[in-house]
Amino acid sequence: MIKTQADTPLRVIQITDSHLFRDPTAALLRLNTQESFECVIELVESKESRIDVILATGDIAQDASLEAYVRFSEAMDRLRAPFYWIPGNHDRRGVMEKAPAHREASDKQIRFGNWQIIMLDSSIVGEVHGMLAASELAFLESCLQSVEDDPQIQHTLVCLHHNPVPGSAHWMNGIGLHNQDDFNAMVDRFDSVRAVVYGHIHQELDFLRAGVRHFCTPSTCIQFKPEVVDFALDDLSPAYRWFDLHSDGHIDSGIERVTGYVFDVDHESTGY
Repeated sequence: MIKTQADTPLRVIQITDSHLFRDPTAALLRLNTQESFECVIELVESKESRIDVILATGDIAQDASLEAYVRFSEAMDRLRAPFYWIPGNHDRRGVMEKAPAHREASDKQIRFGNWQIIMLDSSIVGEVHGMLAASELAFLESCLQSVEDDPQIQHTLVCLHHNPVPGSAHWMNGIGLHNQDDFNAMVDRFDSVRAVVYGHIHQELDFLRAGVRHFCTPSTCIQFKPEVVDFALDDLSPAYRWFDLHSDGHIDSGIERVTGYVFDVDHESTGY
């Protein structure tokens, strides 16, 4: 997808880790994920007067059901902006492909003005951890190399589901991107990469690695507590992230959390 240069920054919304079920009344660790997702969508509707692109960075469904993917895409229609999705470890690309919205939502390289957004599939069927297949790394390299040959594209945002930098909680060791060294080495080779965006660990993060901004965005349902040894849930509310991508490569970003609603979660759980 290619759009013409805009005079204003590209407004990007990231929605991640919604963990929807076939049954909209189903709960994850006592939290109704459909209900919390709807709260986030209503928050987006109330906060965002203009959206250029929505990025859904995986774990859209908890049970990889077609019904969950259809309901997710119907919610995206309410936001009146093109959306693009990638699978997480709970998703199944083969089922996502059956959703009517998939044909347009599956674009892996989105261009807008002098920016490109790259969507990478780091999921492995049946595994919690992630891995970028050789074909995904080759695609990434091709997209990044294209900046060298195309003067119209100057900046790159790279998106995937799994964290390419270790999480802060000890129990998260081993569930991130297993070939993170290959990924990070490629990112380091190309000066156009301005940010890496992901989900998976249900936390708010904004930090620099080798001069490149890294963003992790909270889930639209449960949140994981940072800096702990064993699995633990946080008390923070569901959220989404917004980005303003400026033509000079500068990025403004922030988190918007649901307020005024009590989300009941199972703090005694040792996993999910």
